[in-house]
Amino acid sequence: MKDILQTIILNLVDNKEAVEIKEIDGEKSVIFEVKVDQNDMGKIIGKQGRLAKSIRTVIKAVANKEQKRVSVEFIG
Repeated sequence: MKDILQTIILNLVDNKEAVEIKEIDGEKSVIFEVKVDQNDMGKIIGKQGRLAKSIRTVIKAVANKEQKRVSVEFIG
């Protein structure tokens, strides 16, 4: 899951060195904290949050196959 998220994020941002993805594991849930450069935050969120919602949907679909709950948080 983390690899898929990282691939998506790295293809959207300009400053690839500033990208950090922290994975917090629980028994049946996973939280991903995505840190990006402040200038790239708008590219990740998209207009009216549509891109962020799409990223979350893709990751939730992958997590559903593994029977886990997932949350993706974007930090600037």
